[in-house]
Amino acid sequence: MFTGAMVALVTPFQDGDIDFQTLDELIDFQLENSIDAIVPVGTTGESPTLSHDEHKQVIERVVKAVGGQVPVIAGAGSNSTAEAIELTAFSKTVGADATLQVGPYYNKPTQEGFYQHFKAIAEEVDLPIVLYNIPGRCGAGMTPETIARLAEIENIVAVKEATGSLDQASEIAMRCDITIISGDDSLTLPLASVGGKGVISVVANIVPTDVKAMTDLILEGDLASARQWHKKLFALSKNLLTLATNPIPIKAAMAILDMCSAELRLPMTPLEESKTAVLEQTLKDYGLL
Repeated sequence: MFTGAMVALVTPFQDGDIDFQTLDELIDFQLENSIDAIVPVGTTGESPTLSHDEHKQVIERVVKAVGGQVPVIAGAGSNSTAEAIELTAFSKTVGADATLQVGPYYNKPTQEGFYQHFKAIAEEVDLPIVLYNIPGRCGAGMTPETIARLAEIENIVAVKEATGSLDQASEIAMRCDITIISGDDSLTLPLASVGGKGVISVVANIVPTDVKAMTDLILEGDLASARQWHKKLFALSKNLLTLATNPIPIKAAMAILDMCSAELRLPMTPLEESKTAVLEQTLKDYGLL
């Protein structure tokens, strides 16, 4: 359930509201292209600007649309432990297979605070948890020691590593056997060299087949062949995360490809015209235009 190509699904908007029809179409596209799992309402799904009701509506809609064909790992994290427990309990109620739990943001807990936060969620709701370690977004991150402590809890099964540090991933792998998943498309293959088992991917919103081709090879242990996909995907993956803050570039790319609107919610703003030109050229170079 927690290996391979997993898409960090965007949340499409139309005139300020969630575009559920397009959401269904995006899910169908992923399923038709054999994605391994779908991860709604994470960072890429703009969870910070969804209301609690909208957040729950997206989780429920995705679970229903997927219909058990692949696992749904619902974004259910918060910087409030009680709120994360509520979202996690809801996710279980509607049939999600697991939750993605981002590190508490803004309030910058201590390492003991991280531990107690995730421990409380795991003990309150019997559903597998994928930890999400992304200090660049949260202002603080978990150490390998803390992740290893959390891995001792039965339903904490994986960690999405988005620190950008292979040393961090190596130390996690040295300390415990938790499944390590890449949180950066450009690092999926490098992370595999120290034990990574796949990716929760932004670029898979537009090229799921290619991301899966690479992760299938990784899981088969054929890193040399996977390297060819890494080279092909690298420029596109990098631009989607560096031209502007995620998910601004991926939504711009999906609009160019007529997959969904580029619409975002403030404080996210559209991709600048000059950067849109760079993105269009990247899509052409990749063969998508």
